Amino acid sequence: MKFTLSWLRDHLDTEADLDTILRTLTRVGLEVEGVADPGEALAPFTVARVLSAERHPQADKLQVLQVDAGNGPLQVVCGAPNARAGLVGVFGAPGTYVPGADITLKVAAIRGVESNGMMCSARELQIGEGHDGIIELPEDAPVGESYASYAGLTDPVIDVSITPNRQDCMGVRGIARDLAAAGLGTLKPLAAEPVAASGAGPAVRTDTPGCPALFAQNVSGVTNGDSPEWMRRRLTAIGQKPISTLVDITNYLMIDLGRPLHVYDRATLAGPLVARAATEGEEVLALNGKTYRLSAGMTVIADDAAVHDIGGIMGGEHSGVTPATTDVLIECAYFDPDGIARTGQALALTSDARQRFERGVDPAFLDDGLAIATRLVVDLCGGTPSEVTRAGSPPVEPRVISYDPDLCRTLGGLAVPAARQARILLSLGFSVGAIDHADAYSDALFSQIEGRWPVRVPTWRRDVDGPADLVEEVIRIEGIDRVAAVPLPRVPGVARPTATPEQKLERRVRRAAAARGLDEAVTWSFVSARDAAPFGGGAWSLANPISEELKVMRPSLLPGLLSATHRNLARGQGGVRLFEIGRRYLADGERPTLGLVLAGDRRPRGWREGKAAGFDAYDAKAEALALLAAAGAPVDNLQVMPVPSEAEGGEAGEAWHPGRSGTLRLGPKTILARFGMLHPSLLKAFDLDGPIAAVELYLDALPAKRGSGLARAPYAPPALQPVRRDFAFIVPTGLAADALVRAVRGADKVNIVAARVFDLFEREDERSMAVEIVLQPSEKSYTDADLKAVADKVVAAAAKLGATLRG
Repeated sequence: MKFTLSWLRDHLDTEADLDTILRTLTRVGLEVEGVADPGEALAPFTVARVLSAERHPQADKLQVLQVDAGNGPLQVVCGAPNARAGLVGVFGAPGTYVPGADITLKVAAIRGVESNGMMCSARELQIGEGHDGIIELPEDAPVGESYASYAGLTDPVIDVSITPNRQDCMGVRGIARDLAAAGLGTLKPLAAEPVAASGAGPAVRTDTPGCPALFAQNVSGVTNGDSPEWMRRRLTAIGQKPISTLVDITNYLMIDLGRPLHVYDRATLAGPLVARAATEGEEVLALNGKTYRLSAGMTVIADDAAVHDIGGIMGGEHSGVTPATTDVLIECAYFDPDGIARTGQALALTSDARQRFERGVDPAFLDDGLAIATRLVVDLCGGTPSEVTRAGSPPVEPRVISYDPDLCRTLGGLAVPAARQARILLSLGFSVGAIDHADAYSDALFSQIEGRWPVRVPTWRRDVDGPADLVEEVIRIEGIDRVAAVPLPRVPGVARPTATPEQKLERRVRRAAAARGLDEAVTWSFVSARDAAPFGGGAWSLANPISEELKVMRPSLLPGLLSATHRNLARGQGGVRLFEIGRRYLADGERPTLGLVLAGDRRPRGWREGKAAGFDAYDAKAEALALLAAAGAPVDNLQVMPVPSEAEGGEAGEAWHPGRSGTLRLGPKTILARFGMLHPSLLKAFDLDGPIAAVELYLDALPAKRGSGLARAPYAPPALQPVRRDFAFIVPTGLAADALVRAVRGADKVNIVAARVFDLFEREDERSMAVEIVLQPSEKSYTDADLKAVADKVVAAAAKLGATLRG
């Protein structure tokens, strides 16, 4: 929400300076996002008079001007058709930056004639769209003076962030009301006297709950030219493009009073104007030049021939006013906020009017809003107004809240005297008992209110529902910085740990991942349906998403991490190691998960190392095992198996590379992690080049450790030395090393404490695999017979897999 300082002073009688106003705005909950000074960019430009204008000797469309900018004549080459002797305009000297042309002026030769600066048009100064000629000022404009000061373009522009619940502050007057309540001045009265009318009003009606009230008034014999300079200047300052007087009036009142209106050219209408529900497939060409196909139930304004307006959002191009318009119909309506929000979302159409109607405009401001608009039309465009036609009735039922002033202390934490609370509420437009205005307050009248106060909510405060909202109003005006910071009472005794086992697990895994050189990322829990498809699709979809890119609750953490990886690689990052701990959203609930992506260079190139090396599936497996070990999983008992198919509970799409990925399981069904390389088609969908490794670790699948308190188990090293034995087996070609290791280790679970493959040799059709086992004696050292018995068990277990001891 943007407005100028002088615009604010139209509603607020105050002596406060700009800095005080800015601080107060933020203090009462209207956060100031920025302040711009348009005069700063225009400061170098001065008022100048053209002393003479002669034809350029080398160009028919150029003139050589002698210009006086206050320091004597300067020669300027100019191509504007209206340049002539005696004209007073705006001059930019060499070294001046021209914002509309994005150039810095310098002394230059144009077709052989030296030019010392530039006479400027409105577009070149970004104060209008005029570019047919240079700016023409009145003859008495002071030559040599700053143009910004002369034209009043030094008015600061304030940009305020309005939260969705403060629909009353979507107009300058609402912001002025808050500042007046905060003690920064007095809110000026609003003149809303209707214009003397003659003749019957327009034929309008409303046939839909989406538009409970439709008020309208005709004005005949108008002249629709350019709006006055003060109005164009203010609209331009806040980023609104001036179009014509009739259009500018509606835009001005929308910003000024938070009241959107619409003006129709009566010559384009056929029959009565009706607010009704659209029929399926109806189309309307909107003022933005786009055609919208409407759905049944959307609120529209139409006549007997066609739809002219997407109700409360945007008018139609066919019935819009033009410079030739002479007879108009001014519409002032109230639209249902929920219906406006649904229609705008369905059509992906935003507008300033929609922003206000979907938040809720003041339903009691129809008559006054129409009267103010008609007054401006008559004053600026002439014409004769008709009577007002009122179709339907707005929802203006009074809302009264029973309020206990002591709630400010007990609920808000700030003891504000009752009389002060009453004054604050009255200054914001609330009624307290029989006192309906701040000027009507008196201690004698206030003393008659006993017990709880009956507080009537103003029609422009749709967000106030109960006593807690009234406390909020008092606290924010009184100053939330005055609420004392009070610590919560401590329970006597030693504090107990509050973290749950799940939280402790996530902390351990997070620390372990960071210690291994991984960078933590936080990504959106929403993804697009396209990104979710390779991971089985999204079971949870949002009915009202922010955008199609954030429509589905993520079934995996990898889409967000891959998007982050793409951004990092695109910005020149050589190696990316990202992890995230969050939730996957599956059909049966939320699942805590760790996602991990390894991309780019695992090892950069170097004179000793040679070429750069990328990540592979073994890097992903190593990370998965290390993090599982940190989480307390029994990594020695894990089995490496292929990624499950869709029938086994895997993803329906292609996410993992079929030959270069796997799972870590406890038994055949309990999957603790997936690891490996991602499928090339998935990488292409995310616009990623090169192989990328990834891990998904399922924290909810980890076996729960039975509580042993906060103390660690005592360290008890074995009393006897371990014994190592090596076995070399001739194995079938298709036998996995993991299967052989598990068989060997399981041959004697009492004595064998570890087993691993340490050598692999392949020759033609033979494959040799060497396994080292570690035996740990407990009570006495092994005898030769004991070792032979264990060796026999190992050989027998390997033989069941088709492996034979190599001779």
